[in-house]
Amino acid sequence: MAESNAARRYLDPVVISQLDTMELRARLIVEGFITGLHRSPYRGFSVEFAEHRPYNPGDELRHVDWKVYAKTDRYFIKQYEEETNLRNYVVLDTSASMRYQGEGGLSKLDYGAYLAAGLHNLMLKQRDATGLIGFDESVHTFRPPKATQGYLRQLLVALERIHGREPEGERTSAAAALEEVAQRVKRRSLVVVITDLFENIAAHDDLLRALRHLRHRGHEVIVFHVLEGQTERQFRFPERPMLFRDVETGEEVSLRPAQLRDHYTEAVAHFTETFRRSCLEHDIDFAELDTNEPYDTALMAYLNKRARLA
Repeated sequence: MAESNAARRYLDPVVISQLDTMELRARLIVEGFITGLHRSPYRGFSVEFAEHRPYNPGDELRHVDWKVYAKTDRYFIKQYEEETNLRNYVVLDTSASMRYQGEGGLSKLDYGAYLAAGLHNLMLKQRDATGLIGFDESVHTFRPPKATQGYLRQLLVALERIHGREPEGERTSAAAALEEVAQRVKRRSLVVVITDLFENIAAHDDLLRALRHLRHRGHEVIVFHVLEGQTERQFRFPERPMLFRDVETGEEVSLRPAQLRDHYTEAVAHFTETFRRSCLEHDIDFAELDTNEPYDTALMAYLNKRARLA
């Protein structure tokens, strides 16, 4: 029970935010996840077993793991770091709106950056190649995928840098950034996009076109839609007159939250469902994430996607 509670703690965004380094966050998120996975019904997934693959005719016998054969009576080949199963890009939105935080004290960018760190660690444990792309109004960070464990530190240093970076301009331009990603990523890859989708409403069609462009070029895509659930999805603010300011446009409006809550929540739910359906129509995975919720939802969504691609 104590081990299980510790695992849950290391999937808690607030606990993770209190750790000193991105390296420690990446390690403990994945350790907590794997511990929970071993105690869960999801026994079809095995992170550690990515060190081996089934023997195929023509493989050299010197690469057979005879210790595994003695235990299982089956032939498995040892995999090495240069053997890459899948190429991944983690694409992180670092725009002004991602700096918003609710009552929990964790911004969407905090949440997204720590999730990206955990994903990089998990991908490398799977012997997959992983790279990092950061954007606001344009792509400002591009680290190509590599499958060596030593590359993790470089990715985490890059994440630390863009996590503390001031955005260039105020507006999100996910559509333009993803079009650039589609042009620059030549080999078939899994593209994991972490964003709040806070674009001008008119740009949402452009964003969907950009995502479809990635699919057209043969890439697999997961969109993680990150919001602070209490305020951004449910509009739960104190019941007093408040001034709301759009961090990307500067537009301001003064009102009592109850005046707008029903209309707002209906609009957010409608937009989210419309975007989800549009993604699913083009075989793009879409998952809603709440900055107050543990990271296992996102990591399991990634593993489910990876299992379908195996």
